[in-house]
Amino acid sequence: MLRSNTEKIGLFGGTFNPVHIGHTQAARLAAERLGLDKLIFIPAFNPPHKALPEDSASADMRLEMLRLATQSMANIEVSDIEIRRGGVSYTADTVKALKEQYPSAEFWLLIGNDMLCSFETWQSFDWLIENASICALSRQGDKSDLELCAKRLEEKHGVKTVFAQNNAIEISSSQLREMLRQRGGREYLDGEVYAFIIRNRLYGAKPEFDWLREKAKELLSERRVPHVIGCEQEAVRLAAHWGADEDSARSAAILHDITKKLDLKEQLILCEKYAIMTDTAESSNVKLLHSKTGAAIAGDIFGMPEEVCDAIKWHTTGRPGMSLLEKIIYIADYIEPGRDFPGVDILREAAYGDLDRAVLMGLEMSVISIEEQGIVPHQNTLSAIEHLKRSIKA
Repeated sequence: MLRSNTEKIGLFGGTFNPVHIGHTQAARLAAERLGLDKLIFIPAFNPPHKALPEDSASADMRLEMLRLATQSMANIEVSDIEIRRGGVSYTADTVKALKEQYPSAEFWLLIGNDMLCSFETWQSFDWLIENASICALSRQGDKSDLELCAKRLEEKHGVKTVFAQNNAIEISSSQLREMLRQRGGREYLDGEVYAFIIRNRLYGAKPEFDWLREKAKELLSERRVPHVIGCEQEAVRLAAHWGADEDSARSAAILHDITKKLDLKEQLILCEKYAIMTDTAESSNVKLLHSKTGAAIAGDIFGMPEEVCDAIKWHTTGRPGMSLLEKIIYIADYIEPGRDFPGVDILREAAYGDLDRAVLMGLEMSVISIEEQGIVPHQNTLSAIEHLKRSIKA
């Protein structure tokens, strides 16, 4: 019989694909219910009971998400023991290895509601029930079924199951993956885990726009926020009018000025970090650099696709052969509702009548303004003007 002062360790295995607050809340509940001294999350490398879906995160990414989700939890560890071991992740092999590491510990297996009824089929089942106790993590509505399974295990094998019921969260990882693809699911995830998923575009996830706005606002100066809001509104209207992807237009508009408040030194640091090539004019001009650094941040931190990053990259100077989205973001930045300068009403009307002519007008107005300040216009702007003139004439 184990001594009362023996260290009690809970083992919570699974794919955690991704880990969500249902997992962490269940872990806290089980730790309290059992009086655990330590709880170890153990992501499987290759689960024995079902194949990982094709869109799964890699083992290393699932491990990192677990570390992010549990970093503020007391007496919680995340182990890479099954990932390092590779192959099929059998719980018995893991318990055997951990018994060598903690020879006097009392182990508790935390088993999800979908695993208790198939527990008898686990590899080395007889050895497992002799060397670990069982805690079933049940969700609301399924306890009666689990109690039947637990009763059978006790009658047949003498296994006594302790239940830890979590009524707060009703979500599965498969449901969550689908929600992420539909710009949802953030409320079920730790904030840093959600940001990690978006940054790495795991599961085909798309960011929720409210979250994207919150993150962009953190990077903007206070006076810049109304402009970005107006640019988003204008970009979506233009996208709807011209048949462009509205979500891409919204994303590009929200993020187009995210590095605008950085000074020249900070801009150049980002250029070095992201290996951004700059010409002589750009290397001394914050206004020109912010488009390129903003595009880099949009891709790296927010996982934006290439077409959105390109729209951000070219929204200041334009370029020859601009895409539809690039034209929309360029002109939305120019004519958003907060803009007030001579000729803006004409430009607004043109934007919904002939987009190419509107962009050409905007570029030419930009050149006039720049030259009045004694600055040489960027070559990309001049080339864009010539390209549009040829295109319109043709």
